[in-house]
Amino acid sequence: MNEFVSALKQGNLEKIRACPKSDLHNHFVLGGSRQYLRQMTGIKIEPVKRPLSSMDEMHAWNRENHGERFYTPEMRRLLIRAAFRQARDDGVAVLEIGEDVWGLGEFFHHDVDELVGAFTTTQKEIAPHTELRLQIGLSRHCPIGYLEDCLSHFWGHKAFYSIDLYGNELAQPIENFKSIYRRAKAEGLRLKAHVGEWGTADDVRRAVEELELDEVQHGISAVQDETVVRFLADHRIRLNITPRSNVLLGRVPSLSSHPIGRLYRSGVDVTINSDDILIFDSDVSKEYLRLYESGCLSAEELDDIRQNGLAKTV
Repeated sequence: MNEFVSALKQGNLEKIRACPKSDLHNHFVLGGSRQYLRQMTGIKIEPVKRPLSSMDEMHAWNRENHGERFYTPEMRRLLIRAAFRQARDDGVAVLEIGEDVWGLGEFFHHDVDELVGAFTTTQKEIAPHTELRLQIGLSRHCPIGYLEDCLSHFWGHKAFYSIDLYGNELAQPIENFKSIYRRAKAEGLRLKAHVGEWGTADDVRRAVEELELDEVQHGISAVQDETVVRFLADHRIRLNITPRSNVLLGRVPSLSSHPIGRLYRSGVDVTINSDDILIFDSDVSKEYLRLYESGCLSAEELDDIRQNGLAKTV
């Protein structure tokens, strides 16, 4: 029995933390160590403990507990530090995070090298054993022309690993982003988008086909249609899933019934991730332990998912 499987069966969170794992779906602004932020600022951020009724309620939590207190270049860098502190303390060996394109002007003087340096320098200082996969973030509600203008600063910089589209899935049709994703593919970026957290199985398939996605953030609604599940498995489309946030946002009723179990057993490439740690108390080690204790997945299945998340993508 390997150390990770043994730690899960013992319910030993510290031993789980000692085992390497990936976090490929982490919004660093809300994805850092609450203990570190309290130590550095005195701000105590309590996580959500009951299911929320809507995204609006989550945004209200964010305004009350996080909000504009962190809306300066100095505090943005503190949030980056908190993300790497969290990764280090939780045994995250591969961390995929990045800044939204609008943040380049707000926090980094429209200087991509300054932005990249803020992440890479902090990674080397705080979590030198964690692989950083730097991501370009896009908000789905933004006009396409605005996003294209912002992205003009990013194209050609080889420091970036992936691009991700997030925000309200209903803000505008996924097809609107095709030109951006064609350029991102030409730039050699791994293509990702948030879809299927609130939408349908058809939304997941259409996003993959229209944007030529390599990975989907969430994607859990795929279980509504077996043909979509088969499509994802056959095309090796990875779903980077965040179980506790799905429960606390009311997308699934419980961890024991979470679709990740069915998706995994159907051959879909899945990983387990944190999403917004400050909101959901969802660090990766806790996600694994909670899924095991709920009976959703066995310790051996969870270890297979863990190792898969650490594997190099092609």
